[in-house]
Amino acid sequence: MASFSAETLHIRADDKGRAGAFAALDAKRAGWETMNFAAVRLGKSRTFEIAIDAFEYVAVILSGRCNIRTNRGDFEGVGRRDNVFSGMPHALYLPPQTEFEIEAITDDFEFASCWAPTEKEHPPRLIGPHDVELLLLGGGNCSRQMSRLIGSDFPADRLLVYELYTPGGNWSSYPPHKHDTHRTDDKGKVLEAQLNRFSFYKFDRPTGYAYQRVYSADKRSDATMLARQHDIVLMPEGYYTMVSAPGTTTYTLNFMAGSSREFAHSDDPDYAWARHTLGGVDPRLPLVDPGMDVGY
Repeated sequence: MASFSAETLHIRADDKGRAGAFAALDAKRAGWETMNFAAVRLGKSRTFEIAIDAFEYVAVILSGRCNIRTNRGDFEGVGRRDNVFSGMPHALYLPPQTEFEIEAITDDFEFASCWAPTEKEHPPRLIGPHDVELLLLGGGNCSRQMSRLIGSDFPADRLLVYELYTPGGNWSSYPPHKHDTHRTDDKGKVLEAQLNRFSFYKFDRPTGYAYQRVYSADKRSDATMLARQHDIVLMPEGYYTMVSAPGTTTYTLNFMAGSSREFAHSDDPDYAWARHTLGGVDPRLPLVDPGMDVGY
């Protein structure tokens, strides 16, 4: 496998606070053929429009509300939360060859989008808080919350999408694990999928940060990165784990695509034993839940 470093994996934010794209990733920069990404900010009544070619596309509403008009149907009043720490997500999945326009109906509206090449077509689908699978993972100071928007059962071709909340002082994805080699058992069950992954970061405090480590199974590549607001970290291969600074909740929006739509991974054997020592789930979790959407 190719070597990597913090310089190749870490895309630092260049957000000036203005409208327009404030974080972006293209597949060529990532060194894979799967996913592209953009996070966009719009003022009230401003619009963003695009025509999707041979890609499946998902837009996750980060904050505010919008109307989305497409050549496959319209979706009005999408979004509820003021920010990612105040509620569960709304999102829209769109198939290839879709033309659409997003109109912000609140100020400081933000959405994040990811698109991956596909030749298959699945119907458009609006995803609301009650469609999201809420999972509390790990235990003790390795507890985190996953809000899974597009999982293995979702009618899509390649994309997997989830939000992750890691309370201050906690580790996420510990023991470190990887999904870079497609392996099956003799019955065809996927033991480990080959999935490219990247994370987009937000923090509940402007000075918040997290440390993300990514390292290869053969230990020849080992990168530790200080992630701050709106940074992107690529995980094309290797084991990964993250720790959130005390007093700060770390939010990551995560996208994966590869050989399978199974969340099948392998723990680092040097640390797999830790999985049996974690204890109960952190009582601070869940940090967001579907009940926050009541009243809309």
